[in-house]
Amino acid sequence: MVMIGVPVRILSLLLAPLLLGSAGGLLNVTKRTFEIDYQKDRFLKDGKPFRYISGSIHYFRVPRFYWKDRLLKMRMAGLNAIQTYVPWNFHEPQPGQYRFSEDHDVEYFIRLAHELGLLVILRPGPYICAEWDMGGLPAWLLEKESIVLRSSDPDYLAAVDKWLGVLLPKMRPLLYQNGGPIITVQVENEYGSYFACDFNYMRFLQKRFRHHLGDNVLLFTTDGAQKSFLKCGTLQGLYATVDFGTASNVTADFQTQRKVEPKGPLVNSEFYTGWLDHWGQPHSTVKTEVLASSLYEILARGASVNLYMFIGGTNFAYWNGANTPYAPQPTSYDYDAPLSEAGDLTEKYFVLRKVIQMFEEVPEGPIPPSTPKFAYGKVSLKKLKTVEAALDILCPGGPIKSLYPLTFIQVKQYFGFVLYRTTLPQDCSNSTSLHAPLSGVHDRAYVSVNGGLVSNLTLGSSILTNWTIFPLGTEDAVRSHLQGWGGQDAGCHNENCTDSSSNDTLPAFYVGNFSIPSGIPDLPQDTFIQFSGWTKGQVWINGFNLGRYWPAQGPQMTLFVPRHILTTSAPNNITVLELERAPCSGCGPELCTVELVDTPVINRPVANNYSFSELPTKDLWQDYE
Repeated sequence: MVMIGVPVRILSLLLAPLLLGSAGGLLNVTKRTFEIDYQKDRFLKDGKPFRYISGSIHYFRVPRFYWKDRLLKMRMAGLNAIQTYVPWNFHEPQPGQYRFSEDHDVEYFIRLAHELGLLVILRPGPYICAEWDMGGLPAWLLEKESIVLRSSDPDYLAAVDKWLGVLLPKMRPLLYQNGGPIITVQVENEYGSYFACDFNYMRFLQKRFRHHLGDNVLLFTTDGAQKSFLKCGTLQGLYATVDFGTASNVTADFQTQRKVEPKGPLVNSEFYTGWLDHWGQPHSTVKTEVLASSLYEILARGASVNLYMFIGGTNFAYWNGANTPYAPQPTSYDYDAPLSEAGDLTEKYFVLRKVIQMFEEVPEGPIPPSTPKFAYGKVSLKKLKTVEAALDILCPGGPIKSLYPLTFIQVKQYFGFVLYRTTLPQDCSNSTSLHAPLSGVHDRAYVSVNGGLVSNLTLGSSILTNWTIFPLGTEDAVRSHLQGWGGQDAGCHNENCTDSSSNDTLPAFYVGNFSIPSGIPDLPQDTFIQFSGWTKGQVWINGFNLGRYWPAQGPQMTLFVPRHILTTSAPNNITVLELERAPCSGCGPELCTVELVDTPVINRPVANNYSFSELPTKDLWQDYE
């Protein structure tokens, strides 16, 4: 049996004058312009000199419940703009099925920024990178086996054209010249770093952006500040900007921009306040004093700048991405940003605010405080079922039969897990190697024989046939069976415990409940869930997928739990899918525990830099990490 998984953001309420008017724009619109003054190397907003000091916030990494809190904190830091990506796969997870409500309501997010006095720099891709699953591209694009992503491949262009035809008309009323806050729109994303270097693709995007947004919107590109990146990432008619961090030479990097844009404003579209993390590697940080000094130098040159990230947020569910060679990002996207993953004010926030205050007016008034946290304590969990024992619930439509294994894309499973089962053609009582040639596992698989996880096993030198394939509907199963599955209690039955040492290593679900204490004001509050003794898996609270935990690797040891998913009216359900080994047998009186704490741990020391590219395909449960 092989189980595999894929890759699969405190003022007044929004006011009526900011809603769409009959002309399709925002009401009370006067003549508004945002353009480049090439003679004096600057932006002009309504004909007056302007430069933006922006910060990145990804609405898809911050719950809608907290959008206003985070945006107001950004405004009070002295920012006059925000920057956000739009991930295609977040809004169209299945072909033709669009999501633009609740946490996916990007239009509301942009209007909210406008209400709070923030301009918007929009980066709609179609590719965004952002350490996001598949760089924001939907996995279903790969159903066309010969497709070449981010190129002028006809199949890719057709899908992109359809998507832009849905997204960009929603953005047009929100453009600055139409009364909205969007001042600039990025085309593609760091395309100069991609192998294709397809100018026909970039020209296609330029034409479609112009078609949907009009001729007056300022379109731009962003690439690393190297000649090789700018060679393929820029195009006439798109203003070229660069990105760099504190380790760079500000003068040299802006001189690189000048080689492709001799006139116009200096712009760093991604000035890195921190850096991304990887499982099994130390937490990345950037010293506050170094960041402040570099920001001062940028602003002293009169440049516009975007601080990437100003708040990182969280890769909930299966959305975390990975780098090449294979190195997956964790659930936390804290980024060592001025606002923490949970939106808390940091020393970096106040130091950067002082730097900005040297150049621009900073809003007066109180800064919204960090949100309170609460330690709800330990929660006992009982083993519910192994994945194999729950197949009737996880795959109610039944399995797929195939002579050879089918990919996730072939069975239309774009996120989560698939269980593959076959019968070995011979008795393998002696050590026998199975291989997966040509990197046949993407990205993680667990292999078991006769129900027990087998270590030191690689997949398939001889061809195994007659596969039974179970696409697992994990999300639906968890949400619809929060209090137990199949009418059984949460305990493990004796017949499942005959070989506890083997049984403990099978992927299995564990469940438990906790209640919000009464008599304490202002509960529920945010918290963090900690997995001491657990190995690797997925966790849900009240059906909300918090993401992946992997304390066996670190550096992240806790997952952020936003308070809006908790309830005071009933016990709160915790469902854990442990993929490797739980800290208890789950059978008999012994219970597993998790703990809800009030302090995050995302920087546990890591002894060795874990190299995923060198891993053998043993003990693997394929999973886009």
